[in-house]
Amino acid sequence: MHEYIGAIHIHSVFSDGTGEVSDIARFADEVGLDFIMLTDHNTLRALNEGYEKWYGNTLLLVGCEINDKENKNHYLAFGIDEAFSTRTPAKKYVTKVNELGGIGFIAHPHEKRTNKEHPAYPWVDWEIEGFTGIEIWNHMSEWVENLTEENKYRSFLHPLRTITAPPKETLKVWDELNLKRRVVGIGGIDAHAHKYNLVGFLEVEIFPYKVLFKSIRTHVLLDREIKKGKTQKDIETAKWQIYNALREGRSFVANDYVSDSRGFRFYAEQKGKVFNMGETISDSKNILLHVWLPGTESEIRLIRNGHLVELVKGISAEFEINKKGAYRVEIYKDGRAWIYSNHIRIGI
Repeated sequence: MHEYIGAIHIHSVFSDGTGEVSDIARFADEVGLDFIMLTDHNTLRALNEGYEKWYGNTLLLVGCEINDKENKNHYLAFGIDEAFSTRTPAKKYVTKVNELGGIGFIAHPHEKRTNKEHPAYPWVDWEIEGFTGIEIWNHMSEWVENLTEENKYRSFLHPLRTITAPPKETLKVWDELNLKRRVVGIGGIDAHAHKYNLVGFLEVEIFPYKVLFKSIRTHVLLDREIKKGKTQKDIETAKWQIYNALREGRSFVANDYVSDSRGFRFYAEQKGKVFNMGETISDSKNILLHVWLPGTESEIRLIRNGHLVELVKGISAEFEINKKGAYRVEIYKDGRAWIYSNHIRIGI
């Protein structure tokens, strides 16, 4: 399969970010990302003004972050050609995104930060169904929630070092939802490139786009290689290769600041047939789960229905499965959370 690495959940001057869209895309190209997904609040201005295209080797895709009138239920929507008013209730915009053929992901679902300048924007309407997936790891949310008086100067100067792992509450909900249907997990950086005045005279840009592009990434696996053509048809084809991989869960989330995760694989094998992340196997007989890691030995955790069932150390692992459930793996490297696969659903 062909692997492409991207950053999701980015804001520009078209909403509350500080960067020009073309500059953001060039930063991504300099870092070596294959794609980035812009999500300005309640606007598709970047799409309408022609910014969705290749910038060097990076494809900029344009979605938007939608919210309701109470500024809750934030939703990252892609593959749509119209934005929605904040007067639109969450249930309606989730449904509408599906009707338009798009995909959508709940953003920072369990945000709990108490910062007055950046309050929490959690997802609160869990009776809603139909969303494609959940943002299981959000860099900015975790950074703010981990901020203390003791670590604030180090955190401002080194924004990548205080990121530890996705919220346990989010992982729990994600696992529970996958017992009913496929719900895809993505990672987001929530980049704004905010500038802060630390001590009255020193202004620091704590979330530079180029820095955040090195942290939480979403890797997609495609059956065929992306053609980097410049025509609108080529761009649309490449876009939907990525969107459909996300829709189907053929992807994983990694903190690539810990280590380069390119080459990670998690798949199932049954009677010579291979099943990838996001797929469902009808029965639980004669199944092997395979894990392959890049680099050096790491801790491989097999998770079934939200519970740790086996832990091994190495650069690969093979698990014999005989129980139904939603399986995924977490990889820890040198004690730090590194990679989170999407689920393979077996017999459910």
